[in-house]
Amino acid sequence: MATAHTTKAKTHFFENNDLRQVLHADATHGDGSFTKTKVAFTIGSGSRSVETLCKLLEAGGTCGRIDLTWNSLAYHRQSLANLQEAMKKTRRLCAVMLDCLGREIMVNRDVAQDNDGTHREPDATTIVAGSTVVLTTDTSQAFSASLFPISYPGLPAMVEPGDNLFVGRYLVSGADASSLYMRVEAADETSITCTALSGAVLSGLLTVFHTERSSEGLANKQNDLPLLTAYDREAVASLAADFDVDFLSLSYCRDAEDVESARAFLSSVGSGHTKVLAKCETRQSLFAFKQLVRAADGIIISRGNLGLDVPPEKMAMIQKSMISTCVVLNKPVLITRVVDTMIDTPRPTRAEATDIANAVLDGADGFLLGAETYRGKYALETVRTVCAIAREAEAAFDHAAHFDHLVDEGGRLAAEGEAHASRVDMMRNLSGASLASEAAGWGAGGGGGGGAPSVPRSQSVLSGGSGGAARLSKLEAIASSAVRAADKVRAAMIIVVTQTGRAAGLVAKYRPAMPIMTLVVPYLKREGLRWRLEGRSSARQALLTSGLMPVLAAPTPSAGESLLEEAVVLAVRQGMLAPEDHVVTVSRTGVGEYMIKIVSVNEFGSGIKHIRPKSLLTILRGQGQNVPDEEEGEEGEQREGSSILLGTGNESLVLHTPAGPAPSRTRSGANGHA
Repeated sequence: MATAHTTKAKTHFFENNDLRQVLHADATHGDGSFTKTKVAFTIGSGSRSVETLCKLLEAGGTCGRIDLTWNSLAYHRQSLANLQEAMKKTRRLCAVMLDCLGREIMVNRDVAQDNDGTHREPDATTIVAGSTVVLTTDTSQAFSASLFPISYPGLPAMVEPGDNLFVGRYLVSGADASSLYMRVEAADETSITCTALSGAVLSGLLTVFHTERSSEGLANKQNDLPLLTAYDREAVASLAADFDVDFLSLSYCRDAEDVESARAFLSSVGSGHTKVLAKCETRQSLFAFKQLVRAADGIIISRGNLGLDVPPEKMAMIQKSMISTCVVLNKPVLITRVVDTMIDTPRPTRAEATDIANAVLDGADGFLLGAETYRGKYALETVRTVCAIAREAEAAFDHAAHFDHLVDEGGRLAAEGEAHASRVDMMRNLSGASLASEAAGWGAGGGGGGGAPSVPRSQSVLSGGSGGAARLSKLEAIASSAVRAADKVRAAMIIVVTQTGRAAGLVAKYRPAMPIMTLVVPYLKREGLRWRLEGRSSARQALLTSGLMPVLAAPTPSAGESLLEEAVVLAVRQGMLAPEDHVVTVSRTGVGEYMIKIVSVNEFGSGIKHIRPKSLLTILRGQGQNVPDEEEGEEGEQREGSSILLGTGNESLVLHTPAGPAPSRTRSGANGHA
């Protein structure tokens, strides 16, 4: 039986301990700045106008979230129309996420609706600490400070005396005036009698959360509410018919079966291309977390409710373990509830700023902003602040340790086999033992970064993994080799030509120091007697993966040298490349084989300067790499067995990879889609 590995918190060491660096300007913030970390923002009253949405996109927002829990379908339809207009005005891509109501339990209150579909918030109600509050399933009763009609009739059967209930405003932080903590005193078939443990001023949409009573396992009964409500299904089908919906976020997602159920529904309404994000909000989602990650297209760590369901002293290590698992399995992971105070203030707390930086160093792909942009007063400042903090953390990311860790973990994962269905023992955290990410064993690196500052182009950071014998899939071998090659030649950018985005996602998994331009080439897909142009959704869906910069190309039968030339010129124009910079490209040949090319920007910044093999070897030696002199064979080809590159003149430069067939000589312009 395999020995369990303990996931340890990363120790962050920095080469530059001169604190005067805080006086220096942010070198990454300029015309060519690029924030690898993604920011999804919830669209609401604080961010709904076209003008504000334009500013959020320009500030670094990459995904607009529509929360179906509050406001009418007409309201959300107009919000999406405004987002479309903002994308046209800014000429920026933005993904669209629909977040469903799901298994949420709510307090029924009379809500008025404006002509535009906006729900008016009911008047605030004050609750005094020590007072008695009764939750009733009789929805005909009127809401008051002592009586809360609830939407789920099965809740009284789930609770026991001594249990804790939390009632708060939707998207509340849990630490403000609109948070009510209560202890259950008694329960019958239709009501729950509670004592208020804290005072509160309740306003807006109120939700109920039943906190897990066990400190180690799962003792609470789980509600039998459906994964998607009737309103969820109606709204998703209606909005997806008129707008491009890239992600569906499953609230209170419990396991892989929930994900498959959502996929079946999406396919039934003609939205099979929409990706499914599992939103982990309760302890139950942690018991089979690895299977859940494999089934879903991404994970949202909903720290508001999850933080109520697990002991606070365990939350940090649970979060680190969840991020590590997602990184190793190559699924994007988003963190919620990072700058709650910016709902009402223009500046985050010290703890919030540190929280953002640590999540980036641990390997999180991005952040999901809720009330901060939904109803907050400083939506634009929030996005700018999160991006600025993330850029600083990215500059200190330990790319070498991350690369080596993933190469080692890739070998373990391959040995374990994709069919292995062992449970992630995340709950060992709750019993006070070590944080075991997986019964079969996971590395101690945690999957994130955090160590020495990112190394400038004049230094190489990747050693290629300590294991050396890790068995990777062919595509992942190409991806890891591209990252290693980019490091060796000090490339300023990696360009991945793709149709589905899978190859680009694997490159991003290894967190290279340079940005990854994801050049998405649309293609025709046949559906019965009809044809549909695919590709736009792949470009937008890349906007939740750290490091990816998607660019949508014009449809073309072959993505050859001219397309790469245009991509390089675009990057130069945006200030992300300069003359003489090196670029690593990943694409596919005309016969379907993957290919890595190394090109250089010409001295005028107007296109690609082709590098002959001898020229590239000179570059490597000039950068301090240990490259032995080679005797050339016939036709200028390097001696077999020790060559780095094959090809002469303007031929493609194909690198050896850890897996797959030996490299072959391929003419430039034959490469197609990755």
